[in-house]
Amino acid sequence: MDAEHVDAHDEHQAHATGIKRWLFTTNHKDIGTLYLWFSFIMFLVGGAMAMVIRAELFQPGLQLVEPNFFNQMTTVHGLIMVFGAVMPAFTGLANWLIPMMIGAPDMALPRMNNWSFWILPFAFAILLSSLFMEGGGPNFGWTFYAPLSTTFSPDSTALFVFSIHIMGISSIMGAINVIVTIVNMRAPGMTWMKLPLFVWTWLITAFLLIAVMPVLAGVVTMVLTDKFFGTSFFDAAGGGDPVMFQHIFWFFGHPEVYIMILPSFGIISAILPTFSRKRLFGYSSMVYATASIAILSFLVWAHHMFTTGMPVFAELFFMYCTMLIAVPTGVKVFNWVATMWRGSLTFETPMLFSIAFIILFTIGGFSGLMLAITPVDFQYHDTYFVVAHFHYVLVTGAIFSIMAAAYYWLPKWTGHMYDEKLGKIHFWCSVISVNVLFFPMHFLGLAGMPRRIPDYAIQFADVNQIVSIGGFAFGLSQLIFLAVVLKCIKGGEKAPAKPWDGAEGLEWTLPSPAPYHSFSTPPEIK
Repeated sequence: MDAEHVDAHDEHQAHATGIKRWLFTTNHKDIGTLYLWFSFIMFLVGGAMAMVIRAELFQPGLQLVEPNFFNQMTTVHGLIMVFGAVMPAFTGLANWLIPMMIGAPDMALPRMNNWSFWILPFAFAILLSSLFMEGGGPNFGWTFYAPLSTTFSPDSTALFVFSIHIMGISSIMGAINVIVTIVNMRAPGMTWMKLPLFVWTWLITAFLLIAVMPVLAGVVTMVLTDKFFGTSFFDAAGGGDPVMFQHIFWFFGHPEVYIMILPSFGIISAILPTFSRKRLFGYSSMVYATASIAILSFLVWAHHMFTTGMPVFAELFFMYCTMLIAVPTGVKVFNWVATMWRGSLTFETPMLFSIAFIILFTIGGFSGLMLAITPVDFQYHDTYFVVAHFHYVLVTGAIFSIMAAAYYWLPKWTGHMYDEKLGKIHFWCSVISVNVLFFPMHFLGLAGMPRRIPDYAIQFADVNQIVSIGGFAFGLSQLIFLAVVLKCIKGGEKAPAKPWDGAEGLEWTLPSPAPYHSFSTPPEIK
């Protein structure tokens, strides 16, 4: 297509209205918006399932739901939060921000971009519909270990496998798009070491996605054939090995954890310098630290499997590699703190979420180091200690950074300033309730309460009650966030092109709200 045709096509799209505009759009901002709304809806759906879990655990004994349905809730809650809330939110941010940050007119592959979004609602419709099938939905945990997912699973497992495949295809298409855009469409003068850190973290994340999504596709296909076609990849009776499932799954699953946190690092590295009114401390070391985390993430998968009877040599290898990953992560935390050191700090909502991210994500990192130590992992394994650990990493980590990003870039997206007072109420409600929700879980786990169970011993009753109250409070707090966003879209104080006085980056050179076309002529980078 030559330039004139592209412009005509885009003009036609810009004037399309109603549902047509959203169905056929190839504009990176529209697609970013679709991703963000989709992820927020999924966040509420997954959150509702967490409410069912916490309501059941409010008291010992079986209260509200059948154990089988309880297991379906824990499984689908995990799948939705990972594949439906966190990952699409980051992809939405990438769509919105990467072209504006590198001075590009749009993403490199706009039609594929549209396609990669629109297959997602179908994937989740398939997954959620499995809950209404005879025998119920997936009930084997989001990690779907064999033989739970092969020998003992309901027939709806086929739908679960199909929906995972579609999510994976969407992720791979999104990742290819990000890589091609960043490599080919940077404005003249935008050298590699001038890229904003959000762009760097996403570039590295995209390579991780392309590397591990096919592994997930492989392992769910093996589950499918074991269940329905008589193969025995994971069945010892037919010469297979159930522990092999865990090796393949976690070879996907551990880099996946970093896929869900690396873009957070980029977001925090954009927000902290703005409200500290200083340059980011140690930019190049941040880039190298991100790359080393990505590489090391392929060498630690078996730390999820210390109790499977691996040889001691392997346990030691994975223990040391896991501890090693704390070094580049520590570099990042040090650089963030050094960025704030002696800056002129102000505490707007995005900054509050970013500071909470650093403190609470670090708590999650420390409990991760504890889990990395092979001999003590035998006590922690499969207890609520693990649940506490990864929720500190993913809720106060990934989700808090996504909220920080939403507050930070909302004025650019909508052209209005959000209600700062409401934003701060949302922050304080969230940060207090999230700690009431997840911190006591460490103690439950150390005392021996196993995870993924609908009933528990009486001595855990009081702590579980506190945890459940924290859970309901955290869930309700997110409705304040919805109110802030809707209020901001409807109107409010007009946002200038650069609403934050310390902000740097190409996106702040565009008017607010950002025009349909960001940079028709690429800007010159000095």
